[in-house]
Amino acid sequence: MQHFQHFYEIYIRITLSALLGFLIGWDREAKSKPAGLKTYMYVCVASTLITLVSIYSVERFGNNDELRTMMDPMRLAAQIVSGLGFLGAGVILKNGLQVKGLTSAAMILFAGGVGIGIGAGFYGMVVFTVALATVMARIGNCLEKRKFARAADDERPVDMSN
Repeated sequence: MQHFQHFYEIYIRITLSALLGFLIGWDREAKSKPAGLKTYMYVCVASTLITLVSIYSVERFGNNDELRTMMDPMRLAAQIVSGLGFLGAGVILKNGLQVKGLTSAAMILFAGGVGIGIGAGFYGMVVFTVALATVMARIGNCLEKRKFARAADDERPVDMSN
């Protein structure tokens, strides 16, 4: 119990990260995209965990000896971005001139950023960012539907029999 009390904020960070990653994935799952609830939750939680390990390893393993050993707590977190780029590239598919999966790749990077932010303890900033991105994505969906509806109307044959 004492362990939990000492590290309660770490557990809160991981839990919040899982919830926000799940929320991000929910949007993709609703659209039957290849990366869904679990994918985004795992990306977000893994990013949080790696960030926490990076930050707290400085506290645990850094020392102030005469050798002046320096540790950069964000060095490990910076490597998350490289891994997310690799993961994101795997969901992008090109078929002729058509490209699919760009939004999924961007959202994987976004979920990683959310995880890094939560891991570093920037709760308010991250929650605001997820809320704003969710609202803007909904607005974008509405605008895209209008655009495609207009394009479909323009392509319908005109009845000249009258």
